[in-house]
Amino acid sequence: MFTPFKVKSVTIPNRVVMPPMCMYSATEDGLITDWHLVHYGSRAVGGVGLIILEATAVEKRGRLSGNDLGIWDDGHIEGLRRIVEVCQAHGSAVGIQIAHAGRKAWGDELVAPSALAFPGFAVPHALSREEIKETVEHWRQAARRAQAAGFDVLQIHGAHGYLIHEFLSPLSNQRTDEYGGSFENRLRFLLEVVEAVQSEWPEDKPLSVRLSAVDYLEGGLTMEDTVEISRVLKAKGVDLMDISSGGILSARIETGPGYQVPFAEAVRKGAKIPTIAVGLITTAELAQEIIANGRADFVALGRELLRNPYWVLQAAADKEIWPKQYERAIPGR
Repeated sequence: MFTPFKVKSVTIPNRVVMPPMCMYSATEDGLITDWHLVHYGSRAVGGVGLIILEATAVEKRGRLSGNDLGIWDDGHIEGLRRIVEVCQAHGSAVGIQIAHAGRKAWGDELVAPSALAFPGFAVPHALSREEIKETVEHWRQAARRAQAAGFDVLQIHGAHGYLIHEFLSPLSNQRTDEYGGSFENRLRFLLEVVEAVQSEWPEDKPLSVRLSAVDYLEGGLTMEDTVEISRVLKAKGVDLMDISSGGILSARIETGPGYQVPFAEAVRKGAKIPTIAVGLITTAELAQEIIANGRADFVALGRELLRNPYWVLQAAADKEIWPKQYERAIPGR
């Protein structure tokens, strides 16, 4: 768990990841606040190997909430750079997840591949081919801004029922053109986003994609689909898969510690690509078992890192990892 892992030019100091978790604390214009500096900086001081910033909207109408971080304007770059600099100064690699909520967005302008509403939301506007091209361009510009802000890792959000996932799943995509129907057609939007992002994101920096492995519903995405999507993405130059589940119509089904680890394991083995495992991982023993047995290359601790920013330090109890300011508190010292 404490072994460094190099992905292209970026060396991540250990295998613990802080996954993207919305803080709902940005300004109405999507700008950072002091909360973000303290929140992310604390986890860097706490020894987290890779911190991935929360879902950050590639366009204003794609926000998950009215207080999501934004990356749709050059005015967002400076604030994001401040977060990067704070985290890197304390030893963490820093990534950002760029996202579009699609039919699950906050506000009145809901868009999706098809005019099918998510339960409790308004019916979205089905994107035209021209609007799809415009949306892909938003992702490209977001990647440019992420590079300008100095991030080490870029992650494309393709999970949890948001726009890319809506294109991938037959449950939300009923198009009859080249973006719907067959597996290849439903994958087209994601591949166009990846290609656009790669045109701006440096080739020597890691590119990650987050997917929901299964929809938990008949007729939805299956584990076999996700392994195949991951194979295609690897062939297109994606370096790291972050595997979650659910969200297209249902909430994720939580069945116990590490409940989503088998999904990351299946992708790692089936697509032969590094993976991040997530899902109620709370103990060092479970995290170590996952890494030591090759079930995933990284473990993401969400709620546990909200509860305890210094989880990594406490799991390590190692003087070399602890910041000098905290050395007097090393257990057993």
